[in-house]
Amino acid sequence: MLNHYKMFAAYNAWANRILYAEAAALSPTALRENKGAFFGSLLGTLNHILVADRIWMRRFTGSGDVPARLDAILFEDIDVLRQARIAEDQRIIDWIGSLDEKRLADTISYVTVTNPVQMSQPLGPALAHFFNHQTHHRGQCHAILTSLGRPSLVLDLLYFLRAEGAEWMHR
Repeated sequence: MLNHYKMFAAYNAWANRILYAEAAALSPTALRENKGAFFGSLLGTLNHILVADRIWMRRFTGSGDVPARLDAILFEDIDVLRQARIAEDQRIIDWIGSLDEKRLADTISYVTVTNPVQMSQPLGPALAHFFNHQTHHRGQCHAILTSLGRPSLVLDLLYFLRAEGAEWMHR
């Protein structure tokens, strides 16, 4: 399973590079336009993905900034947000690279954000949620971009594997 999560960490960074390149081409008005997504605009959704990643990474590692709200706007400027995203993606890759199979079976405990209750669960399934959550919201970003007239993005895992992740197909 560890190689599976390493692949997802690399895929996550790859998909975010593509998504942010397209987002950076938008006007500030288009970035902020409420398109009916759960976090409204593309900027709101991109911020949410970073917010959630930081919350989960704090739960996983015990360190890092923790936003108080799931809808927090950490960065209004897309270029600053992009740099924070790149740094977080590298943090994720590095942390996943430090794990071993035994650690995946360990239990993590944390307090939820919106309805503060104590939770405990095995790390492996929490990581599955972590990467699935990112993919889910990148799909919303894709829909927002196409609603703004931008070309459809190719973010599928198989395209990552074909383009940059051939090493993962043989593990």
